Amino acid sequence: MTVSSEPNAAGKRLRLHVPEPSARPGCHTDFSYLHLSPAGEVRRPAIDVAAVDTADLAYSLVRVLDEQGQAVGPWAPALSPEQLRRGLRTMLKTRIFDGRMLIAQRQKKLSFYMQSLGEEAIGSAHAMALSAGDMCFPTYRQQSLLLSRDDVPLVEMICQLLSNERDPLKGRQLPVMYSIKRAGFFSISGNLATQFIQAVGWAMASAIKGDTRIASGWIGDGATAESDFHTALTFAHVYRAPVILNVVNNQWAISTFQAIAGGEGTTFAARGSGCGIASLRVDGNDFLAVYAVSQWAAERARCNLGPTLIEWVTYRAGPHSTSDDPSKYRPADEWQCFPLGDPIGRLKQHLLNLGEWSEAQHEALHKELEAEIISAQKEAEAFGTLADGHIPSIASMFEDVYKEMPTHLQQQMAEARRFGGRK
Repeated sequence: MTVSSEPNAAGKRLRLHVPEPSARPGCHTDFSYLHLSPAGEVRRPAIDVAAVDTADLAYSLVRVLDEQGQAVGPWAPALSPEQLRRGLRTMLKTRIFDGRMLIAQRQKKLSFYMQSLGEEAIGSAHAMALSAGDMCFPTYRQQSLLLSRDDVPLVEMICQLLSNERDPLKGRQLPVMYSIKRAGFFSISGNLATQFIQAVGWAMASAIKGDTRIASGWIGDGATAESDFHTALTFAHVYRAPVILNVVNNQWAISTFQAIAGGEGTTFAARGSGCGIASLRVDGNDFLAVYAVSQWAAERARCNLGPTLIEWVTYRAGPHSTSDDPSKYRPADEWQCFPLGDPIGRLKQHLLNLGEWSEAQHEALHKELEAEIISAQKEAEAFGTLADGHIPSIASMFEDVYKEMPTHLQQQMAEARRFGGRK
């Protein structure tokens, strides 16, 4: 069979549409495609709202902080000044941590790193809305979920990044792919979208057991094009799994604009609405909005009212990873032009307005956190870095395979040590 290249009955040739970003290097970005809503304008439905009645929320944008840093509208949460300061601390800690680890990677102390620059509010606020025992199934830009906790030492996280002798994962995971069960942080997978369907399955198991714990799954805008995303939505809807489905729309998946994954002309939140899931589109750079919607979704899950899909609209301010150069595919000043601003600056301004913060306190906190992170980094580096060759012993290759090491593995480990292996 041959395919004719002749014009169709209407006299026009068929053609495909290939989405393009609104700007390339050297141009000014037009962010009008974002479809923003004024702060405080979007309604807050009852917790038991039917999924079908949230369709409008999948296209609007939940915002609390206005341009002056005031909290307005029905979504404004009743957070204490101490909780707000804690949120600011976590965001600032995450940004400083990312900056130090990026430098360490450039010094060849670790092989790879991925910042969450510009996205710090999402994990920081979401963590505050969860309870002990809940399980997060994150991607590789939610380190703020861990940095918000007091029971996860910085040294432990940095040793994992360095893949050294004290790496709790013994070099078996890439840097930034943490796994901390006690912190409700499921092992990060390099295979995109897998964590979404795992989160739904874990939530279903929790319900089957009659437990009270919920799951929170994470995915990026680009990975929503994977089949696991759609399978997860189907199971979550059909079984009303107690899960929060987070889509972080940071505008770019490596060098690919979000429209390539289907974000042009519609929203990622609308996909949840189409699957019968309560869905909301939220300002991901607004700490208060993130907390309020996360709390709403968590309560909905705990009350057996089903899953919630949330699209967090934010911006990846840095490179996709240390292997990426964003100046090749987008304007260098695009983050400065992003209309939702800097999440840290916005919460800081809110606290200043309340009289609960000052420039002097902010500077002091920055110095305190920087000193804390530098101290932890020095301690972690004492156990080795990629640059000096201090890696886990050869014995780690045989460990953790069986609960009790069988004889044949014991013999192989002894032989490996005898013929040049360390320790």
